[in-house]
Amino acid sequence: MIISVPKTVRRLYFMTMLVALSCLFYYALNWIGAWISPVDHYEIPEGSAVRAFQDSPHPEEELNAGQRLRLYYWYGE
Repeated sequence: MIISVPKTVRRLYFMTMLVALSCLFYYALNWIGAWISPVDHYEIPEGSAVRAFQDSPHPEEELNAGQRLRLYYWYGE
């Protein structure tokens, strides 16, 4: 079996560049994803700020699954 040194060096160079560019692409997409992601609005208020949302008790007549799904799509939450 004959092993060609230039061919082996080219393969090692290709594999090294593939791994390096893959890592660079991964970290670039990770950075862009962190930059695009929205700010967490549900943190603990600071200073004299108060949280304006309060859970209301469930209404006496419960909504069925279809009505809840319709409200879910209507409000977009």
